[in-house]
Amino acid sequence: MVQLVGSLRKELADSLSTCKVLVVGAGGIGCELLKNLVLTGFKNIEVIDLDTIDVSNLNRQFLFQKKHVGKSKAQVAKESALQFCPTANITAYHDSIMNPDYNVEFFRKFMLVMNALDNRAARNHVNRMCLAADIPLIESGTAGYLGQVTVIKKGMTECYECQPKPTQKTFPGCTIRNTPSEPIHCIVWAKYLFNQLFGEEDADQEVSPDTADPEAAWNPEETAARATASEKDGDIKRVSTKEWARSTGYDPVKLFNKLFKDDIMYLLTMDKLWKKRKAPTPLDWQQLENSACPQDESPASGLKDQQVLGVWGHCQLFQHSVETLRSQLQEKGEGAELVWDKDDAPAMDFVTAAANLRMHIFSMNMKSRFDVKSMAGNIIPAIATTNAVIAGLIVLEGLKILSGELESCRTIFLNKCPNLRKKLLVPCILDPPSANCYVCASKPEVTVKLNVHKTTVLSLQDRILKERFGMVAPDVQIEDGKGTILISSEEGETEANNNKFLSDFGIRNGSRLQVDDFLQDYTLLVNVLHTEELERDVEFEVVGEAPDKAPSPQSNQEEVNSITNGNKDSAQPSTSSKAPAEDDDIMIVDSDEEEGASSSSAGAATSGTKRKHSDAETGETSTKRPRTDQSSAAAVSTDNDDDDIIALD
Repeated sequence: MVQLVGSLRKELADSLSTCKVLVVGAGGIGCELLKNLVLTGFKNIEVIDLDTIDVSNLNRQFLFQKKHVGKSKAQVAKESALQFCPTANITAYHDSIMNPDYNVEFFRKFMLVMNALDNRAARNHVNRMCLAADIPLIESGTAGYLGQVTVIKKGMTECYECQPKPTQKTFPGCTIRNTPSEPIHCIVWAKYLFNQLFGEEDADQEVSPDTADPEAAWNPEETAARATASEKDGDIKRVSTKEWARSTGYDPVKLFNKLFKDDIMYLLTMDKLWKKRKAPTPLDWQQLENSACPQDESPASGLKDQQVLGVWGHCQLFQHSVETLRSQLQEKGEGAELVWDKDDAPAMDFVTAAANLRMHIFSMNMKSRFDVKSMAGNIIPAIATTNAVIAGLIVLEGLKILSGELESCRTIFLNKCPNLRKKLLVPCILDPPSANCYVCASKPEVTVKLNVHKTTVLSLQDRILKERFGMVAPDVQIEDGKGTILISSEEGETEANNNKFLSDFGIRNGSRLQVDDFLQDYTLLVNVLHTEELERDVEFEVVGEAPDKAPSPQSNQEEVNSITNGNKDSAQPSTSSKAPAEDDDIMIVDSDEEEGASSSSAGAATSGTKRKHSDAETGETSTKRPRTDQSSAAAVSTDNDDDDIIALD
């Protein structure tokens, strides 16, 4: 007769009490997951999260309360979870999982890793670390009412990076408010600003500098001091942006100086943010007006929507749009609100002007109204019940793994509406590893098409190796018979190469680059294919994939949005040409799991199609250090934590 401890077999219950598991992320999914783990009987848990608690987290991250605002998510989540089970042994880290301290040996301590992340870079990194350590990983994510859980095991299943992911469309709040690095960050900020000034105010869409940014106050003592200083009201009481704007009579010049001068100067006082970034440059209305040239006001040739205005041109557009929107509010009467619509000219003008002024402040190239409109999209909310369902599914898959039943694990999709069989949860058999994966294949290799006379070493490092291939601190050696080191992860060794072109080092068509990231225990061979025929604004192409640029309007039928974390800033903008109905954002499986149907083919069995999986730190060349188990190094990837953003909450 089977002995039970609660609802579990005694052998499994004993295993739970002794095994050690790692939870990456303590946000929307992470809070629910920690609670589930201790109530299920897990006794040895380590949790890591870089973030601090924000007011907007309190409506769905139930381990946090008003008094916790400004404190470490991981630490408070630990303290709250222990109230459910005081005998549990929980270790909390207020840190980034991409810190070199959390190396392969760190991951090998655990029997199981569970991701509750919010960004693709972290997911990719954890994926690679688990592959290198040969530890099972449970990946998860939510986007509104949609969710997904899958299991990743080296050599048995697809890794997180086996299937290409759409471009990330949701971003951490601290990135939007403090450190934008891409035009889309500024566009999302401008849309938030529209709602804060003219529409329905939302705490998740705050546009003022984020004083709780973990990067800005890395010192734990500083963070604690700030939290203590604000404990009286838990940082809840804030000056309403809309109330302030009303008090000024929506004066465009006062709004401008507050948003683009005062707030930027305040950001500059957070000096830790700018140690490795270019600092923003504040704008002053009076100075710009005095220095404006007549040509700034003269219309350029070409279609109006495709013209890129100068700074003063965008200042005037900002002024005119604010005055127009103010009039619309007055016509609607007291307490009225406006709704942002990309087809409403004044609203679109406001977002275009505000976004471009912010781009200029943060040293980005400004965009035309047409480009801004094409990038603006819908915001996906974070739903507490979705997080709860997904966290429960994570634990169920974990129990299968610890029972030695890995073959019974599934990828499970949570749909918004029942499928043809009236099911909201659709399980699919796990797919085997992809032979062409550039992460988990036995010898990862890719071919990159670029212009060696125009591509700099810095661009290779940042845009291609880090951004596109998810590395943290790559080392690059040219296979030229000399072992030339092109990029070193050791600070200062190869910085002189940064602004040189690849051709300056003899790299040409057919050259091969060996790239190592020793933190991730990952090696990639890059074949260079020289071309001078790349499309406009395309820096490089990975052979076999679409060009690295925004998709054309015709591609909307092929676009599959990744599931993303839905935390405090889970705005998920998509282009107007490919952001149609909500139900089209993710393809749905219309069949239950059938014998022999895999997660990649399940949709083919019926009229429905499967939703695609939604949605990096140091290294040195092999000439510097010997590599261990190369195959395990090649197999790693997955995503990170909770700001409830990128493809899973």
